[in-house]
Amino acid sequence: MVQDVRLLGTGQLLELQRRLRAAGHESLRASMQRRIRRAAEPLRDDLQQTIRTLPIRSEGRRSGGRGGPSPTTRPLRATIAEAIRISVRTTGGAAGARVWVDKSRLPPDLKNMAATINEGRIRHPVFGNRRRWATQWAQPPWWDTTLRKHRPRMEREVARVLDDVRRKLE
Repeated sequence: MVQDVRLLGTGQLLELQRRLRAAGHESLRASMQRRIRRAAEPLRDDLQQTIRTLPIRSEGRRSGGRGGPSPTTRPLRATIAEAIRISVRTTGGAAGARVWVDKSRLPPDLKNMAATINEGRIRHPVFGNRRRWATQWAQPPWWDTTLRKHRPRMEREVARVLDDVRRKLE
């Protein structure tokens, strides 16, 4: 299931944030946020590229010659790709970088589509006709696989940022 991705070193980030605030290093805090965001950007970009190019197969058309143009011009995968977001927080209990699918940027009928595609089986009515259903398959799990590939690099990068900031505070 697609969930948001959180890189947390909450204890370290909170301690560092407290020390930055006490020392009055606002520019250092902004730099730390910028560098943590930069560490998460390749993951977001790769997630967007993966969903845009993800092959989705169908069982093919049945006999009868039915069909026609799609009732929507909205490209499914591009719409989901545009909804992938990053946020960085260095304060509060949820300090860290977060990469997630922002459902508020998706049309109402696609709110759960990223999770559905991640599971691999997409079942939907044919052109909105609730009496005819089609099943399509995607190679699962696009979100989880991409995340696993990037996680070690992101953790190393965030640890390096924290070490750099700690050194500047000493």
